[in-house]
Amino acid sequence: MDMHHTAELPVTVELGEDYPELREAVRRLCEAYPGAYWRDLDERSAYPTEFVTELTEAGFLGALIPEEYGGTGLPLRAAAVILETINASGCTASPAHAQMYIMGTLLRHGSEEQKRR
Repeated sequence: MDMHHTAELPVTVELGEDYPELREAVRRLCEAYPGAYWRDLDERSAYPTEFVTELTEAGFLGALIPEEYGGTGLPLRAAAVILETINASGCTASPAHAQMYIMGTLLRHGSEEQKRR
């Protein structure tokens, strides 16, 4: 494939229909963070602390963490649903993605004490 001509490829993005309750809960949370919130953060080169805190408190960022360590123990597809719904709602999932997936390193390589914190 000639990488210089990828713009000619048709691109279709469709969200799945799985986890409808999860999608709706994420959508409701994201409604509190309109475009003006993100533009302000961008202008100030600021981190979306309030958004990430609310995602954390709602349990969305603990989706991949086993229940025994305080997470919800959901499958990878559920985590993907959370991230795609955040983006589809006009928010950015980048900080959520980082928070969510860095836990995998801790779960694989951390001590039992670290995992329980």
